[in-house]
Amino acid sequence: MDLFNVLNLIGGLSLFLFGMTLMGQALERRAGNRLKALLGRMTTNRFAGLLTGLGVTAIIQSSSATTVMVVGFVNSGLMTLKQSINVIMGANIGTTVTAWILSLAGIESSNFFIRLLKPSSFTPVLALAGIIFYMASKNSKRKDTGLILLGFATLMYGMETMSDAVSVLRSVPSFQQMFLAFTNPVLGVIAGAVLTAIIQSSSASVGILQALASTGAVSYGAAIPIIMGQNIGTCITAMLSSIGTTRNAKRAALVHFSFNLIGAAVWLMVFCLVKAIFAPIFLTQAADMMGIAVFHSMFNILCTLLMLPFSQVLEQMVCRILPDAKVPEKEKELDERLLGSPALALNQCRQVLSNMAELSIRAFRDSAACVLNYDKVIADRIREAENNTDHLEDLISTYLLKLTSRHLGDEESVKATEYLKLIGDYERIADHAVNILESAEEIINKNVEFSDDAVDEYRTICAAVTEILNLSFSAFSEEDIEAARKTEPLEEVIDMLKEDLRTRHFLRLQRGECSVAAGFVWSDLLTNLERVSDHCSNISGCVLDSAGSTMNIHENQRVLKNSDEEYKQEYIFFQHKYRLTS
Repeated sequence: MDLFNVLNLIGGLSLFLFGMTLMGQALERRAGNRLKALLGRMTTNRFAGLLTGLGVTAIIQSSSATTVMVVGFVNSGLMTLKQSINVIMGANIGTTVTAWILSLAGIESSNFFIRLLKPSSFTPVLALAGIIFYMASKNSKRKDTGLILLGFATLMYGMETMSDAVSVLRSVPSFQQMFLAFTNPVLGVIAGAVLTAIIQSSSASVGILQALASTGAVSYGAAIPIIMGQNIGTCITAMLSSIGTTRNAKRAALVHFSFNLIGAAVWLMVFCLVKAIFAPIFLTQAADMMGIAVFHSMFNILCTLLMLPFSQVLEQMVCRILPDAKVPEKEKELDERLLGSPALALNQCRQVLSNMAELSIRAFRDSAACVLNYDKVIADRIREAENNTDHLEDLISTYLLKLTSRHLGDEESVKATEYLKLIGDYERIADHAVNILESAEEIINKNVEFSDDAVDEYRTICAAVTEILNLSFSAFSEEDIEAARKTEPLEEVIDMLKEDLRTRHFLRLQRGECSVAAGFVWSDLLTNLERVSDHCSNISGCVLDSAGSTMNIHENQRVLKNSDEEYKQEYIFFQHKYRLTS
C-alpha cells in the first residue's frame, strides 16, 4: 500500500464521516415536529419507550445523538430515568439501519435490476436531485431534503473510496496477520471500543469495518468481537455529554454504558464458549458487508432481549453507583445538549416559558387581590415571582439566541421569534404586578380609602384584565386560535373602560367624594391594569402571527379590526359584559 492509497483512504474516510454527519443533522432537522411527537409518546411502558428509541435513531441515523438527547431530557426533568432506559435500549437497535444501507455496496451481480440496487448505481441520481433541491429551492425543508440526499451520496462515495483504497491490501501478508490477531476476542473488543470512542459513532465504525471486510481479509471470528467492542466505544459521547449535568442525567449516561458493557460481556462469554466447544467453521470464513450488517443487528437485538426484563434492576444499580447527593441539586431549566435538535430545544423552551407565564399570571392575580385585602406573605410571594420571571427571561432569551445562531427551518425560526417576543411580555406583566402591589402598599401606608363606587369599578376592570390574561395564556399554551382572536376586542374594551373610570374619578373628585391621594393611586392602578391588557394583546397577536408564519403583529391586528365581523361582535359582547352599572 503506497502513499497514494493512504491518501485515498484518508480522503474516503473524511468523506464518509462528513456525509454521515451531514445526513444525520439534515434528517434531524427535516424530522422536526415528527421527532418531537415520537419523543412525546414516551410512557412508562417499556415497549413504547423501546420503539420510540428505535424509531428516533432510525430517523437520525445515530444512537449517540439519540442518547445525548435522552441525557438532555433527563437533565431538564422532561423525562424520568426509568423512561430513558427503554429509549436507550431501542436506540441500540435503531443504529443498525446504517449498516444495512452500507451493505448494499457489496451486492455483486450481472443482472440489470439487481445492479440498480447498488449505491454506485443510484447515488449519482440522488446527488443530482440533492444539489437541485439545495440550490434551486428557497424553502428550508426542501433544502434539508437536498442535504439529506447529498449527505447520503457523500457517505457512499466515501465508502467506495475507502474500499478501493484498501483493496490492494488483499495480498499484503502483514494486513492479514493483523486481523488474525483480532481473532483473540478480547483484543477484538478493545480494538472496536477504541476505534468507536475516537470517532464517536458506532455506525461509522461499522462502516469502516465493512470497508475493510471488502478486502476479504477480515474473518467473522475477528469481526464479531470488534462489533461487540463498538457498542462499548459509542458510550463515550453520552458519558462526555453528562459532564456538569444533574445526578439523574449522569445516571442515564451510566445506564447506556452499563447496558452496552454488560451485553458485550455476556455475549462475549457465550461467543468464546461456542468457539471453544464447537469451533464453527464459518468463523474462519471471510466476512462480507451483508454478514457484518446481520451480526451487528443480531448482537444489538440479543443485548436488548437480554437486558429488557432487567431494566428496573439496571435502574437500581446505577442509583446505587450514583446515590442521591446529600445537598439537593438545582435542576437546570434548559439544556444546551438539545440545541442540535431545534424542534426538541424549542419544545423545551416552550415548557419553561409556560412556567414563566404561570408565574406572571399568578403574580398579577395576587397583586390585584392585595389592593383590597393586603397580605404581607402574598406581597413577598409576588416579589419572588417577579425575580423568578427576570431570571427565566435571561435564561430563555440567551438559549434562544444560541439556537437561532444555528441552521433553523422556517417553522423553527418563526417559533423562536415568537418565544423571544413572548418572554418580554410575560416579564413586563410580572413587573406591572409589582407596581400594583406598590400601589396597594401606598394605600396601607397613607391610609387611602376608595369610595364604594370606586371599589366596584376596580373589581370590574380587574375581572376584564383577568379574563384577557386567561384568554392570552390559552392562546399560547394550547395554541387556541379562537381564544387569541377574542383578546384584541377585549383589549379595546379595557382601553375604553380605563378612560371611563378616569373620567368618573375626576367627577367624584369635583364632588369631594374622594381625596387627591386616592386619585394618584387610582391613576397608577388604571395605567398598570391597562398595560397588562396591552401585553396580553401582544401575546395573542404573536400566536396568531406564528400560526400564519408571519410576525407583523400590528398590521394583522389593524386588518382584523377593520374587516372582521366576528371582531365587532366580540367587541359588543365584552362591552356589555363589563358595562358599569352606575
